[in-house]
Amino acid sequence: MGIVSPGFTGRRRGGEELPPGQYVTHEFPVLSAGPTPQIRTEHWEFTVATETGETSRWDWAALMALPAETITRDLHCVTRWSKFGTEWKGVSLDTLLADVETAADFVMVHSYGGYTTNLPLEDLLDGQAWIAYQYDGEPLAPEHGGPARLLVPHLYLWKSAKWVRGLVLSDTNDLGFWESVGYHEYGDPWKEQRYAGD
Repeated sequence: MGIVSPGFTGRRRGGEELPPGQYVTHEFPVLSAGPTPQIRTEHWEFTVATETGETSRWDWAALMALPAETITRDLHCVTRWSKFGTEWKGVSLDTLLADVETAADFVMVHSYGGYTTNLPLEDLLDGQAWIAYQYDGEPLAPEHGGPARLLVPHLYLWKSAKWVRGLVLSDTNDLGFWESVGYHEYGDPWKEQRYAGD
């Protein structure tokens, strides 16, 4: 008999939902695919390129001038830790993409340092994703992706690319860094989509 009963979809802990296979931590573990880039805000830039080559750009001052939101969400890492009630401040992707004309279905996220990850565009819209630049009321530390990271809390945390510098919209779902070495191309923690084939 298996350890987990068929149909197990997670459990409640302290009134909060915990996806299957996860454990709760009060720490904020630091995991990165390479060295931590040191990006000064005066050199930071965020771009969105459409499938037709149209590009929109924001420097740090332009990002700070946009309406910001405070977001409290649970985080779930593919390495099985979950952290409840994390508080962020950032700009919604709905705001950044409001004037971008596209028929694309997919996005490749690019980070300073070369990291990439792929997402369906619909997962960045409708209040599901932000460019976050504060964590717990403080500027986002470099080890957690500062000065700004993508925050897509409904997916495993590797989809919330640290040190984000841009999005490329596309008609094709090309694989990012971890996806190209066997991680799941979507990464839903509630379906335990850790690896290709899950």
